Amino acid sequence: MSTATKIAYADVETGTELPAQTFPVTRATLVRYAGASGDFNPIHWNERFAREVGLPDVIAHGMFTMAEAIRVVTDWVGDPGAVLEYGVRFTKPVIVPDDGEGAVIEVSGKVAAKLADNTVRVDLTAMSAGKKVLGMARAVVRLA
Repeated sequence: MSTATKIAYADVETGTELPAQTFPVTRATLVRYAGASGDFNPIHWNERFAREVGLPDVIAHGMFTMAEAIRVVTDWVGDPGAVLEYGVRFTKPVIVPDDGEGAVIEVSGKVAAKLADNTVRVDLTAMSAGKKVLGMARAVVRLA
């Protein structure tokens, strides 16, 4: 697959919606992410420990949640290298119960502004269990 940007700047307007996506998260997902990232904090895999420190249950890694959210942008634009800037604020944790189903992160995005040099700002909304889990989730993306 080509890594060239699929979306043309001229074809995008402020308000253009990106295709929304949902991302399942299970305890097994978190263990795999811990291995890949090196973040073995027990709040991400040990229910007893998570509760002892005041959390309702095991929670997803913040960086995992952030990475899943930007997939909406990279899938839309067709080139992860087109993302020039990306930042979020963590507002609520993604709680991942050990019930076989886990949690779901629901992500939508829209073009919030057309900028200079064929770039756009995309604002993302990430929700889990009806709660906004990322705030100020924004990416600057270069288009064709």
